[in-house]
Amino acid sequence: MGATGSGTGKTTISLAILSYLAGLGYKVAPFKVGPDFIDPGHHTKIAGKTSFNLDSWMLSREYNTQVFNEKTKGSDIAVVEGVMGLFDGYDGLSETGSTAQMAKWLGLPVVLIVSAKGKARSAAAIVKGFEEFDKDLKIAGVIFSKTGSLRHYEYLKEAVEQNCKTRCLGFMPKNDSIVLPERHLGLVTSDELDLSSKVLSTLSSMVRDHVDIKGLINSLDSFDTPDTSCKIEKKRYGSDSEQGPTIAIARDKAFCFYYQDNLDILKKFRANIIEFSPLNDDRLPPDIDGIYFGGGYPEVYARELSQKTNLFQEIKKNSVSGMPIYGECGGFMFLCKDLSGMDEAQNYPMAGCFNFKVQMSKRLRSLGYREITLKKDTIIGKKGAVLKGHEFHYSSIETQKPETKKRETQNLANQKPQNQRNDILDVYSVTSRAGQDLSLKGYQVYNTLGSYLHVHFGSNQECAKHFVDTCKGFKDKKNKNVI
Repeated sequence: MGATGSGTGKTTISLAILSYLAGLGYKVAPFKVGPDFIDPGHHTKIAGKTSFNLDSWMLSREYNTQVFNEKTKGSDIAVVEGVMGLFDGYDGLSETGSTAQMAKWLGLPVVLIVSAKGKARSAAAIVKGFEEFDKDLKIAGVIFSKTGSLRHYEYLKEAVEQNCKTRCLGFMPKNDSIVLPERHLGLVTSDELDLSSKVLSTLSSMVRDHVDIKGLINSLDSFDTPDTSCKIEKKRYGSDSEQGPTIAIARDKAFCFYYQDNLDILKKFRANIIEFSPLNDDRLPPDIDGIYFGGGYPEVYARELSQKTNLFQEIKKNSVSGMPIYGECGGFMFLCKDLSGMDEAQNYPMAGCFNFKVQMSKRLRSLGYREITLKKDTIIGKKGAVLKGHEFHYSSIETQKPETKKRETQNLANQKPQNQRNDILDVYSVTSRAGQDLSLKGYQVYNTLGSYLHVHFGSNQECAKHFVDTCKGFKDKKNKNVI
């Protein structure tokens, strides 16, 4: 599913088609182009099969092809939701990161979504421009969204049929009852929003009544799924019976932004993954060797999280003891000392591994792809390792005021030394486009690493291996000390 731009209804139509096909009994393999976490969650709930991200900037062509081939095995049809406009990606000069590039890499035809709002004959000019912009791209047809009536669609169809080669597959009428709620980072997540059976039924019926899905399916070529098993060797820790390290994953409504690939790659290196909920649990899982805090919405649940004092104490104690703890974006915010709520006024205490205050804002602070080089050895890689990822947040960090630090130091004079600002190392070097001012940093104290960057381990699988190795080293040291 490609579109002329963001806001055309691409996600709604993708979910409608997934719901319709699943209702007919098709085994559907869903995918999302780009770094988004939220849309794949909705795909997964509707299709009943995990949706995976495809990304031609963060990940190689080989890796994307491998993921697509592996995850379509046993499926009848694949539905790939694009990102932004069909040709939009990393910048305005190349196709890197775009839906169009991914479609060509995988040999997939594109269904073009065009908003009908305020258009009639002009829609033909848009379709013609898209079909001629890249001759190597195959457009299977066009679906019009936000259509006012059947008569409105007939105007659009007549204009396209008279001027374009692309055939019209149908339309989705404007319907406010199926508009998905949004917040500052996009749609409300599938962890918080269960699409009702009524909404799903409405979406399915709109596809059934107004879109020629049968004609679309009949026009598609069959695809083979060659064996491209992931080329990752599982590191052996002693005998085959010896278990790898146990890594606790924070997973609930506040922490739900994870690339499924990241977790799968950690498992392939023999990590034992268990989940816990910072919102609902007062303690960490027992006998763990590392923690991974993904992104999400800790700012939305700041009040509830701030009550988890026992959990904070455990996390801080483990951090000081050298347990590998990795937090990205929302997870990093949770590991800081204070977090302002959505009203930007009240501050709430957090885990306190980093002596930072996180200040929310109503304006976007940073958005875009990032490539980092590790400036020092870290828990996710050695100095010089290169990783790719994505940054998207509405908050910024503030260091503690000197007078506050001095007062706290005096109060803690007879206690075990705490994390001070000069203990925190900046370990990321960020590659940016010319003229782009980036403030992204990676912070490490003890073996706790935090950053606003959402890393994709598929961009450098050795970094996932290094994280597992570091957790295994902590496990061995812990067991030795016990003995």
